[in-house]
Amino acid sequence: MGRSQRAAPRRVDFCGRLVIPDGTRDAGSDVKDRRLLVIFGIVLVDMLSFSLVLPLLPGYAKAFGAGPLVTGLIFSSYPLMQVFAAPVLGRMSDAYGRKPILLLSIAGTVGALLLLGSATALWMLFAARLLDGITGGNISVAQAYMSDITSEADRGKAFGLIGAAFGLGFIVGPLTGGLLAGFGAHVPAFFAAGLAAINLLLVATLLHESLSSERRLEIAAQPAHGFDLHALWTVLGLPRVGPLMRVRLVTGFTFAVFEGGFTLWAATALGLGARDIGLVLAYVGVIQVVIQVGLIGPLTKRFRDPQLIVGASTLAALGLTVWGVSPGIWSLLAVMPFLSLGMAVTNTIVGSALTKAVHPDEVGGIIGLSTSVGSLTRIPAPSVAGLLIQAVGSWAPGVLAGVLTAVIVPYAWARLIRRPDAPLEARSEPGRSDIEPAP
Repeated sequence: MGRSQRAAPRRVDFCGRLVIPDGTRDAGSDVKDRRLLVIFGIVLVDMLSFSLVLPLLPGYAKAFGAGPLVTGLIFSSYPLMQVFAAPVLGRMSDAYGRKPILLLSIAGTVGALLLLGSATALWMLFAARLLDGITGGNISVAQAYMSDITSEADRGKAFGLIGAAFGLGFIVGPLTGGLLAGFGAHVPAFFAAGLAAINLLLVATLLHESLSSERRLEIAAQPAHGFDLHALWTVLGLPRVGPLMRVRLVTGFTFAVFEGGFTLWAATALGLGARDIGLVLAYVGVIQVVIQVGLIGPLTKRFRDPQLIVGASTLAALGLTVWGVSPGIWSLLAVMPFLSLGMAVTNTIVGSALTKAVHPDEVGGIIGLSTSVGSLTRIPAPSVAGLLIQAVGSWAPGVLAGVLTAVIVPYAWARLIRRPDAPLEARSEPGRSDIEPAP
C-alpha cells in the first residue's frame, strides 16, 4: 500500500467523511506491543461487564413485572443502539483520535452499569441497556486502534486477541455474575461498574493516541453520521468489501441464533438448569480462548484469508446443524469445539479481511459499519430462535442456522477464491475515494 510524500489531497470516502493518506501506522509493530495488551484489557472488561449481567436480566426484569416479550426487548435494546452508535463512534475516532472516544465509551458503560444496579423500575433497566448500547461501540474503536498499530501481516493475530477477550469474558462473566448474585441482584452490576471504572483509569494513564494530530485536525471538521442503510447498500456493491460484508450479514445472523438462543434451547431440548448451562458456557469460552490465542495466528500464516473464511464457514454450518439435533449433553460437548472453531475463525478473519480491503484512512468507518451489521443481525436472532422452538421444535434454530450458513459457503468460494476482485491499489485521483460501487 503506497504512501505519498506530497501534500495530501482532500477526499471523501464511501461513508461521506474526509479521508487522508495513511501516515501513522507503525507497520513494523510487533503484535506483542504493550498497547495491544491494553486494548485486550479494554475489550475483556467490556465483555465482562456485558456478560456479568446477562444471566441476571431475566429475573431482574421479572421482578419489575416484565414478561418474556418485554424481557426480550430489553435484550434487544443493546444491539439496537449499537447499530446506530458504532459507525458514529468509529468515524469520531478518525476525526478526534481513538483515545478520547475510548474514554467516552467506557465512561458511558460505567454510568449504564451504575444505573442498572440502582434500578427501581422497569424503565431504568431499559435506560441502562440503551445507554450501554449507545456507548458500547468501544469495540469498534479498539479494532481501529489495533489496525493503526499493526501491519497487515500481524493484523489477523492482533484481532485474534479481541476474540480471546470475548471468550475469556464469557468464561468468567456468567460464572462470576451467578456467584455474586447470591449477595443481591444489584451486586454484579456494581461489580462490573467498578471493573469498567478501573478500565477507564488504565486507558487514561497507559494508552497513547495512535493517530497523529495532523490526521485528527484534517478530519475533525467533518460531521459524523449515524447508521445509514444507503451506506450499507453502497458497501455491499463495492469490490473486495461487498462479498465480505455479505458473508458478515449471513453468518452474523446465523451465529447470533446460536448465541442468543442457546440458553433457551438447552433448557428446552436438554432440560439443563442455570448451573449446568453456565458450566457449558464456560466450557465454550475456554475453547474460544484456546482457538483465538493458539490457533488463529498459525492458521493466518499457513492459509490465505479466503481459504480460512470458506473452510471455517463450512465447519460452522455443520456444527450448527449438529447442535440443533444433539440428543444429549455429551453430543453437545463433542460438537462444541468444532462449532466454536468455525465461528471464531469466520468472525475473526472476515473482520481482519475487511480492514485489508479498504485504504488505511477508511478503516475506522468500515469497522464501525461492520460492527453495526453484527449488531443488526443480533437484534432479531433471539426472538427467531424462541419462535422456532415454540412453533416448530427445539431442533429448528440449529438446523435453520446451519442451512443458511451452508448457503453462503459456495458464494464465498466463488467470490473470494474462484473469481476474486482485483487487489486494492493506491488512489490515483484526488478528491474522492478509489472505492467505488462495482459496475
